[in-house]
Amino acid sequence: MTTMQALLLPVGEDLYALPMDWVREVVAAPTVTRLVTAPSDVLGLFNLRGQIVALFDTAALLGTGTIGSTAFAVVVNYAEGPAGMSATGFPQRGVLDEPAGESELPGTNGQFHVDQRIAVLLDPVSLLMPERVGGQDFRAEPTQIAVH
Repeated sequence: MTTMQALLLPVGEDLYALPMDWVREVVAAPTVTRLVTAPSDVLGLFNLRGQIVALFDTAALLGTGTIGSTAFAVVVNYAEGPAGMSATGFPQRGVLDEPAGESELPGTNGQFHVDQRIAVLLDPVSLLMPERVGGQDFRAEPTQIAVH
């Protein structure tokens, strides 16, 4: 089996992994603007150096509940533009090598042993499909905002 570099995202008591080639950057404590009309799995929008990025509730996208507060946003390079995935703790690099089994969560590609824990591998393509996100096509348009 080939190993995979991943970014490990703590979401509550659970641990998820994103393939490193999807990760653009990690933002600590993003200032989120909530949107009244946004789907429930969209926490809001945040400004990333003049670019507006939608922040998604990772737990809600997976159907495991909702995230209490976002300590970090992991910005992924998605085809529709950058998207933020919420994390409750500090994301860290890890290596996925030993499969632990399948995952029944939507938008995932199995479970892996990471040290003494199990990490569920996220599939950003299926997890962030517009049809899945609140059942509608919601995304932040690639708008630039002047930063003063």
